[in-house]
Amino acid sequence: MDIRLTNRLSFKQTRLGVLAAFILGTLLGLIQVMVDYRSEDAAIDEAVQAQINVSLGPASRIAYNIDAELALELVNGLLQAPPVIRAEIIDNNGIALASVSRPMATSRYRVVSDALFKRRRDYSHPLYVEHAPNELLGHLVIEVDTFHQGASFLRRAGLTMLSGFILSLVLSLILMVLFYGMLTKPLVRLINDLLNMKTEGERSRLPCPDGHERDEIGALVEVINRQLQSIDVNMRQKLRAEERLRKYLEELESIVESRTNELQETNAQLRRSNQDLEYSREEALDMARARSAFLANMSHEIRTPINGLLGMIGLTLDSPLNNEQKQQLSIAYDSGKVLVALLNDILDLSKFEAGKLQLERIPFDLGALLEETASLLSQNAGKQDIELTCRIDPRLPGMLLGDPTRIRQIVSNLLSNALKFTEQGHVALTLGLERGGTADQHVRITVSDSGIGIAEDALESIFSPFTQADAHISRRFGGTGLGLALCKSLTDAMAGDLTVTSTLGQGSSFSVLIPLASYEQQPAFPTPAPRSVLIWNQSSHLQGQVLDELLRSWGMTCQLIDYQPLSPLPQVSDNIDFWLIDSPILAQRLAALQPDTPRLLVCSYSRLLPADKAQQFGIRQQVASPPSRRRLAQAIDELFGVLSDKQPANENTVLPIGQRLLLVEDNAVNQMVAKGMLSRLGYEVDLAEHGEIALSMLEENDYALVLMDCNMPVLDGYETSRRMRADPRWQHLPIIALTANALHEDRQRCQEAGMSDYLAKPFKREDLQSILQRWLSKPPGN
Repeated sequence: MDIRLTNRLSFKQTRLGVLAAFILGTLLGLIQVMVDYRSEDAAIDEAVQAQINVSLGPASRIAYNIDAELALELVNGLLQAPPVIRAEIIDNNGIALASVSRPMATSRYRVVSDALFKRRRDYSHPLYVEHAPNELLGHLVIEVDTFHQGASFLRRAGLTMLSGFILSLVLSLILMVLFYGMLTKPLVRLINDLLNMKTEGERSRLPCPDGHERDEIGALVEVINRQLQSIDVNMRQKLRAEERLRKYLEELESIVESRTNELQETNAQLRRSNQDLEYSREEALDMARARSAFLANMSHEIRTPINGLLGMIGLTLDSPLNNEQKQQLSIAYDSGKVLVALLNDILDLSKFEAGKLQLERIPFDLGALLEETASLLSQNAGKQDIELTCRIDPRLPGMLLGDPTRIRQIVSNLLSNALKFTEQGHVALTLGLERGGTADQHVRITVSDSGIGIAEDALESIFSPFTQADAHISRRFGGTGLGLALCKSLTDAMAGDLTVTSTLGQGSSFSVLIPLASYEQQPAFPTPAPRSVLIWNQSSHLQGQVLDELLRSWGMTCQLIDYQPLSPLPQVSDNIDFWLIDSPILAQRLAALQPDTPRLLVCSYSRLLPADKAQQFGIRQQVASPPSRRRLAQAIDELFGVLSDKQPANENTVLPIGQRLLLVEDNAVNQMVAKGMLSRLGYEVDLAEHGEIALSMLEENDYALVLMDCNMPVLDGYETSRRMRADPRWQHLPIIALTANALHEDRQRCQEAGMSDYLAKPFKREDLQSILQRWLSKPPGN
């Protein structure tokens, strides 16, 4: 039998042995080279140091006598040494008495030598004489080219490694010959004997190779002979077993045939069931699509009259009314807003069921978003004995990537629930930062309250639509049970987790964990200069701790005082830069105490002081609670006369008045509502009933902005916008869509038609004012 050389056992053993010897020889050679390298490296310094020691005495006397000729002879003598490329004697004034040099040696191996020993080495030794050891006469300077010793080292290292390689080759040849004679040759003979066995008698015995009767090969031959003897017995047994197996197979075939017939019948039934399931699935999808289309159409039909209703009520509320009329209209207006919120929740849930919910991924300030939401809802907290706090983790990045609209929806629903079901105590909104193991980092938004709480057996069902923890809750507090279901769906869509813990009668805590990527680390507002502050906090209130943490993160020195409203006030230090006061009553009590200390009042909207009262109590700045970080920082700076260069985009900005706008709207009630709002905001408004009239009016007049309804007769808003964008005169004119279609695809359709922004009906005057401010404040063409 012919076996390839590389497959032979002798070759494999030789290869492993040589490989091990080569690796060991290489390691030993490297160790020897490293030892030689260290010796050579030290030898360079020792040789130069010896030359310096020999020349140090003459050089000192030369420097002492200032003998230039002897100095030249000395440095020329030093230059005779092959490694020395520069030698000079410098007096104590830094002037060279003698200096000689020569070029460095060149070689293609110089790069390796320079890498090991450096290209050159400089040696400098001070010169003294024995009778004046403290008087510096100058320096003996020698520059050495290391290549002379480096080349010698490289030659030795190359010879060392080459000799190791040659020894490995010789060893491989010797081992291969030995292994072939001792192992491969007898094994090949044994294999050939096995292959050449033909008769039954020959197979019972194999001859053992000469000289291997007592080693492993002899043992192998003996084992093979024993196995050959047992093969005959086994073969006869297998023949009898095969006969029995043939009979069993015949029986098995009949069984399999019957089972196959049964399986075919079962598969036919499964196919019929799958067809029925597929038909049911298609039917359910058609029903979901039909329901989604129905809700979208109903949304449009409901929003149009609601827009007229709320708009007219809002305009009427701004007119002179007696208290009873204003109260009645306010109730109607609030009921309309509840109806709009319910309609939005139903639409959002329908998007989930139809699979049409799309999330944005844009940069936004999460901390500011929570502060704005808490500020809007704090109006409700001010009507009751409730403390609303908002704590933002100081480590939170300035900007994150995510969907701010959906996060605001979650926070608004959770806060609204907490405020609704809490009659006294506190509602705390907390934003914490939790870093995960991925590129995204997790933020945890927690809303906890001291309200009525939730029974343990109702915790699992509160996230179901139209479900509340107790039947009497809807009668006592109102609500539809859609808010928490929507929060759960939105959290799941953002790959987050919504959990709740609650104790009946003691309060609840809802926690939302959402992964958000960091976009910008720096905060979006300037922090005030570090100062010392005294924080007055009523006992059992949470606002003091929140302010203390925030101000300390800004580098301020804080002192927190918990006081009782009716107890005597404690003594305070007079070296504090300013005070933070949480109550107008406390401000009145402190009015006569250290009147020169600046004071900042932080309390709810309903308790903010009139300007004259604030001045009387020594209050220089007031901020509504819970305060936003930006507004608090600005108020602290203004306490000390520091004005911010940049105001927030939505604060203290005066809208331009007298600008001329074009309102394109076919519904007469919506015309009256929009025109009334715009007129009260100080704008001149022209009306157009459809797109063709709007295009004609644009030809005749100049407008700063166009408010465009989408669904109109003759020429709708989409086609009108496309025609405007096709004309160079109106390519940059802002077009704001006013439509009762509130789905995501409606917004996308408006953008594709060329509209600049989108405002869903019904809208409030504040929403209209904000969007007009955003677009009218931009330079033309932006």
